[in-house]
Amino acid sequence: MAKFSTSVRGDRGGMREERQRQQNDQPHDDGELTVMEFLRFLALFFLLLLPVLSILFLTQKASKPKRQPSPISLPRSYPVIGSFFAVLANSNRRLQWLSDIVQLSPSATYVLHRNFATLQVLTANPDIVQHILKTHFHNYSKGANFHQTFKDFLGQGIFNVDGEPWKFQRQVASHEFNTKSLRKFVEIFVDTELSDRLIPILSSAAGTGTVLDFQDILQSFAFDNVCKIAFGFDSAYLLPSLPQTNFAKAFEESVTISSERFNAAIPFPIVWKIKKLLNIGSEKRLRIAISEVREFAKNIIREKKHELREKASLDSVDLLSRFLSSGHSDENFVTDIVISFILAGRDTTSTALTCMRLYPPVASDSKEAVNDDVLPDGTVVKKGTRVTYIPYAMGRSETLWGPDWAEFKPERWLKREEGENRQWKFEGRDVYTYPVFQAGPRICLGKEMSFLQMKRVVAGVVRRFKVVPAMGEGVEPEFIQLITSKMKGGFPVRIIERDDVNR
Repeated sequence: MAKFSTSVRGDRGGMREERQRQQNDQPHDDGELTVMEFLRFLALFFLLLLPVLSILFLTQKASKPKRQPSPISLPRSYPVIGSFFAVLANSNRRLQWLSDIVQLSPSATYVLHRNFATLQVLTANPDIVQHILKTHFHNYSKGANFHQTFKDFLGQGIFNVDGEPWKFQRQVASHEFNTKSLRKFVEIFVDTELSDRLIPILSSAAGTGTVLDFQDILQSFAFDNVCKIAFGFDSAYLLPSLPQTNFAKAFEESVTISSERFNAAIPFPIVWKIKKLLNIGSEKRLRIAISEVREFAKNIIREKKHELREKASLDSVDLLSRFLSSGHSDENFVTDIVISFILAGRDTTSTALTCMRLYPPVASDSKEAVNDDVLPDGTVVKKGTRVTYIPYAMGRSETLWGPDWAEFKPERWLKREEGENRQWKFEGRDVYTYPVFQAGPRICLGKEMSFLQMKRVVAGVVRRFKVVPAMGEGVEPEFIQLITSKMKGGFPVRIIERDDVNR
């Protein structure tokens, strides 16, 4: 451990230089509006105005009723503006629309023409997922657009960097995640949170017939877990009163507005940069929310530093204590790490518990080509092109899961052992067919911890209760695609205590 810590400390000077060099190489990361971006916006505005007026004119002149288009069809593309109209028309169902598109392609891959000749490759093909996440990992990065869009919120955290900064954080975090002491710590705290907080709340709801927002309950459960495991701090969010704290609201606002920046129909940062410059609308709310989130994170860091100064030796096994004790004391850098851990632990685990295969926590993920490339199906990718793989679409693929892909069938994950006993055993799909934890060098470090939490929650809850959706007959949940996805309006359920359980 001492040897590892010394080598990490020795890299810190080089890391600072690398981060500074990246900042110098990306002059737009500060969110400032450039003259060129403003001119591009004006050009886009006038180019869009003419076809809009033309379409309105032709629509009014049409005398014959036209046959309604198929609900699932490939988008039309026009000179200069590409498929802008289709993107705009489907902005309120963007994820489902993109999934429909790739399902129509024989190779489950489609090149979407956005405006100004900007191309985006969409795919639900496991071979291509493996290509960009593993075999050609070096050629696909987060990219400048992703970095500048999420920099205000995620800073230089592990989810928002490439190259050496990413390797450095991955190296430190990977070392800590693989310790036996941390795994034992996780097991103990998850069991305590389950028995002392979650089960009593569900038992009370079962007795009174109260409808609970299960999504909110599980988010609070996961947030308490990540705060204790990562920072040694008990946030106590999962209480019978289910309090709504300022931090929780601010974090949700930060996630939502940052995601809206990235998913905007116009793929240029001009709109949000103007609003940020003028400090109006959503950008003003984002600034306030991020300030609240960062202050919360910094308070945790300051308290942990004070705790470590008061102790002669390290007896805490939380991740933050390990980071700080290894010499990583720069407050802004550690704050970025704290926010990244909260995002990973609070949202992804709770979403997985709520939705599972058909509604993955990260519904789609994009990488940017560093150099020209050719994908396994022959699709040509030019430097700077975004390649987006869509786990949401992959979970609905008849090719991957069969004609019964929409059915709840636990046995699809099981296989009978050979021999006399013929017992069932779990058989997972490969990470490129089911990439909900990413894959390759960037595979989720907390994957095993997430599974541990999910297994314990499912076993503890299902053994005692029936969780019955209370959304109404035939009502389907509306999935919102953010950095991590969730159900719009929550997941209302009724809790029914089982009678046939020997407790």
